[in-house]
Amino acid sequence: MSIQKEAKKITTHVLQEMKRKGEKISMLTAYDYSLAQIIDDAGVDVILVGDSAANVMHGYETTLPITLDQIIDHASSVIRAVNRALVVVDLPFGFYQGNSKVALESAIRIMKESEAHAVKLEGGKQIKDSTERILSAGIPVMGHLGLTPQSIYKFGTYVVRAKEQEEAKQLLEDAKLLEAIGCFSVVLEKIPAKLATKATRSLNIPTIGIGAGGGVDGQVLVLHDMLGINKEFSPRFLRRYANMYEDIKGAVSAYIDDVKSQDFPNEKEQY
Repeated sequence: MSIQKEAKKITTHVLQEMKRKGEKISMLTAYDYSLAQIIDDAGVDVILVGDSAANVMHGYETTLPITLDQIIDHASSVIRAVNRALVVVDLPFGFYQGNSKVALESAIRIMKESEAHAVKLEGGKQIKDSTERILSAGIPVMGHLGLTPQSIYKFGTYVVRAKEQEEAKQLLEDAKLLEAIGCFSVVLEKIPAKLATKATRSLNIPTIGIGAGGGVDGQVLVLHDMLGINKEFSPRFLRRYANMYEDIKGAVSAYIDDVKSQDFPNEKEQY
């Protein structure tokens, strides 16, 4: 039997063992109680309460506007639904860059107020101090390299990162740095598949890819994207497993028609 199926609770140690045994790790985002309950029951290994909530839950163009209070609120809802998955929470933009004291305070608030299991930070050597300070408090940290959406105004575009030799070299160095200071895993977003495979083979900690090919230790997608709730986002790496935008729209349209025609409620649906 696989480690993943044997484990009653997914922990950072379980993820490490999964990498060692070559078992792939599944990870999805969730931001609310109901959907978190469904994907946890389905058996997903890791749930990310991502700052992508800014886009899919709050309607912002980027991930930057979401606040620490908002991410804690989402994380608290998710935690109440989850029995098995490891729950990782994004530290929002502005709550860890450039000030390790603020970073630690922010991470502690997430852990205490939401009861989540770990936090995730974007960046490598430039956030080394913040990452180390959070780790020193015993809080597990997942790294995030490649396309880092909180830096979208620096990049100016969501194109594939680390295609050039210098940036690829820096990514590998940052990945080794994150491992060395104690991160338990690292997300690799939208980088060439060969580079992601090379990084994965050079690390002892698990890599989770999004748009990084199949040579990583696991995969992550935004739940609303893979369920087809968000129909406007269609990058090459996204596989849609449902078309819930049309399904929900159709159900609502049918309900409206039934109300207008007085078919709902019928005699069996009233007291």
